[in-house]
Amino acid sequence: MDVGELLNYQPDRGAKRPRGEEDGGAGGDEDSRGGKQLKGMSARELARYREVAGAEGGAEMRETEELIGDKKIILEKLMDQDAEEPEAELVDESSVKKMILTFEKRSYKNQELRIKFPDNPEKFMESELDLNDIIQEMHVIATMPDLYHLLVELNAVHSLLGLLSHENTDILSPVVDLLQELTDIDTLHESEDGAEVLIDALLEGQVVALLVQNMERLDEQVKEEADGIYNTLAIIENMAEFRPGMCTEAAQQGLMQWLLKRIKAKMPFDANKLYCSEILAILLQNNDNTRELLGEMDGIDVLLQQLSVFKRHNPSTAEEQEMMENLFDALCSCLMLPSNRDRFLRGEGLQLMNLMLREKKMSRTSALKVLDHGMIGPEGTDNCHKFVDILGLRTIFPLFMKTPKKMRKTGVSEREHEEHVCSIIASMLRNLKSQQRSRLLSKFTENDCEKVDRLMELHFKYLEAVQQADKRIEGEKHEMVRRGEILDDSMEDEFYLRRLDAGLFVLQLICYIMVEISNSGIPQLQQRVHQILNLRGGSVKVVRHIMREYAESIGDGKSDEFKEAERKRIMDLADNF
Repeated sequence: MDVGELLNYQPDRGAKRPRGEEDGGAGGDEDSRGGKQLKGMSARELARYREVAGAEGGAEMRETEELIGDKKIILEKLMDQDAEEPEAELVDESSVKKMILTFEKRSYKNQELRIKFPDNPEKFMESELDLNDIIQEMHVIATMPDLYHLLVELNAVHSLLGLLSHENTDILSPVVDLLQELTDIDTLHESEDGAEVLIDALLEGQVVALLVQNMERLDEQVKEEADGIYNTLAIIENMAEFRPGMCTEAAQQGLMQWLLKRIKAKMPFDANKLYCSEILAILLQNNDNTRELLGEMDGIDVLLQQLSVFKRHNPSTAEEQEMMENLFDALCSCLMLPSNRDRFLRGEGLQLMNLMLREKKMSRTSALKVLDHGMIGPEGTDNCHKFVDILGLRTIFPLFMKTPKKMRKTGVSEREHEEHVCSIIASMLRNLKSQQRSRLLSKFTENDCEKVDRLMELHFKYLEAVQQADKRIEGEKHEMVRRGEILDDSMEDEFYLRRLDAGLFVLQLICYIMVEISNSGIPQLQQRVHQILNLRGGSVKVVRHIMREYAESIGDGKSDEFKEAERKRIMDLADNF
């Protein structure tokens, strides 16, 4: 950099305040302090604004002002200032303590003046600007998670949570921004100890309840307040990712109710609605407490109403498609709880999913997944009977006979599609009784047993895939033994998961359907299955082995009595195959 460039750089340092005064017109002191410009800005936006102001200000000032004084003196001053900067930027434990104490004083002063002069804003406006400034300065603490304990020890967390109920929404936004940066998931993982202390303090202060109350009073028609809601949801997501166990407590503190209310609000689709659907799916993941809570709040109906839009129309954007998938994921999670299966049945969820399968829109893939979750296991018996009653067999078997090309376009693999369809048919074979079961079995005899032919085609397809995977795994095991490595349980589990990924689970479902229809008492079906097995060099022993493996892995999370009864039932079917 030559002397001329350095000289040109000099006015930037004084440019920010005059620019604020020029842009703001009669803004006066408020603009010079950055009051208007800071309003609603996140820390990153604020930093970006200052950089732009610094870069552009010099050019404007050069046009409006002449350089004053001797060039040599200006250059010396500039170099002196540059030399001083590193000292000014140094932040350590003592400076953080000082910053927190300043924040406490300003927060207390503002509170005091607001109580003393409630009807005279001029009296407390200055203190609010001071408070805003120190909150912005505190963003630097988010770069040092190992010092988070100071925020707790010096009561700053309690004070920040108190500011969430501040009357001025211009104070709320900076507080939410700060909490979002403090809880950034990457930052939390930099110092586990500091993160634990901060999250403990926030949860103890019922941060979620306060954030929900705060969102209740924000107006999303105002951009800054809509951004505030987005950043609030980011805080909740960060905390839930760091500590999944907080989801139940968060849902019970009003978050679940607020999310459902926001999702069903008659507002245009936006980033906040997408984020709400994402947070909802996170809350319901692996958590029966939140699933029960959603069911009690009529959340199943809310999800079905929101998804009904997509039965005849595809999402208009990639973001809207993501929201649709989030809502489907939330519905699938809910259906893992037996009590929600009844709510889904009463809310005519089966009819909606059946319509989606027929309409051939993007929602068809996810509707198939929902039906699979709703009908699986003994808890899905009522749904299985209802599905046959609403003529669902006419919808599901065309999908069994041929994997639609559009399915592949939506990013769903052929295996995933075939897994869901086979799982639904297997669930119906397990759960259906009397007339409905007869209707299902008669489908397999239609058109010269074409569905049995398709079933056997899938059997050999997946058998080959699994056998290839088994060969690779056996080779790896042999190599490990040769090297003297021990094959422990964790390695065996990993190998089993790889076999499932290769198609073992779909193969198990197909073999289950084969043994069920062969034991149905319809000689035509049993003869056709064995005929094709013999023609293609298949083996009854292989089918029985697959069924034995399936029986051993069945019933995770179920009672011992159920597991034992189900295993015996499957093995009896296999032995009579």
